[in-house]
Amino acid sequence: MPIIEVKGLYKTFETKDATVEALKNINFSVEAGDIYGIIGMSGAGKSTLVRCLNFLEVPTEGKVLVEGDDLGGMTPAQLRELRSSIGMIFQSFNLLMQCSVIDNVCFPLTIHGVSKKEARKKAQKLLETVGLADKAMAYPAQLSGGQQQRVAIARALACDPKILLCDEATSALDPQTTHQILELLRRINKDTGITIIIITHSMNVVREICHNVAIVELGEIVEDGLVEDIFTHPKSRAAKRLIVEGKDPDYYDEVIEDSLPASVIETLKEDRRIRIVYTTNSSYEPVIANMILNFHEPVNILYAATKDVGGVARGEMILGLSTDPEVSEKQIAYLEERGLAVEDITDLGWPIEGGRSY
Repeated sequence: MPIIEVKGLYKTFETKDATVEALKNINFSVEAGDIYGIIGMSGAGKSTLVRCLNFLEVPTEGKVLVEGDDLGGMTPAQLRELRSSIGMIFQSFNLLMQCSVIDNVCFPLTIHGVSKKEARKKAQKLLETVGLADKAMAYPAQLSGGQQQRVAIARALACDPKILLCDEATSALDPQTTHQILELLRRINKDTGITIIIITHSMNVVREICHNVAIVELGEIVEDGLVEDIFTHPKSRAAKRLIVEGKDPDYYDEVIEDSLPASVIETLKEDRRIRIVYTTNSSYEPVIANMILNFHEPVNILYAATKDVGGVARGEMILGLSTDPEVSEKQIAYLEERGLAVEDITDLGWPIEGGRSY
């Protein structure tokens, strides 16, 4: 049985001017022990969705089940008890600035009636887990952003939750610190078996840590599945745009943009543009050079990089092919015959239009 099931979920907000459908017919499930990503651009509805998972936001329609129990049928007391098994971390850390680091971690324990001695003992152990044992008596203002997020993670783990919800938890951090926090979450998942749900707008975050992902656009899930499958063969326009046009800097090289510059897109807008991904079945021959020799047609290499997808290196390129439709179709067939995944991205707009906010 999945640890979380969402069935036919809708969330509507009433304003004095209009009725806004923030979420529409959301359906997905998360297996115990998974690291599951929910990704979308700003205003897609993903933060509303995460608040519905523990009924901080009550859905207008539909069901959320945790370990088979329907949250909609719970009393307020039962919901409070359930939330103790669901930890949350946020972009803004939400630490108590007037309290020391160890007191921040102790806070949820004391609320649940744990003695001060036992709470401090457990908090110290959690601080060791997140690499901050020597900062126990420091205050949040004395810590870096990454250290504050580590404290927030320790606090979220204090009551031994089965599920950890991370709402844009790395958005305020630099690329190197983001990588370190994701590594910490991966280790915690491996060591404890806790189920982690990552809410993010960054495909880099999803690629690095998530096993499965749901892509949200305008309040609907437009694609979901294994991260590797979606990275290699994105089917929805939203997935293609998040993969191809994401503006997040690459974790491992801050100089290289994780996107194709708009100026390049504009100057080559008449070309047939494709994205290719080297899969495990791809040929190791110099396939682009051989294709040029075979068709006697130039190919513009607009972008090339190697990406970490769940710990596996995947090479990707964006190519500008011949403007002759017959030739470009033959070029695509040539690449597919050699085991490369090919996606046509000619019609993707630039830049991404702004979304709605909830």
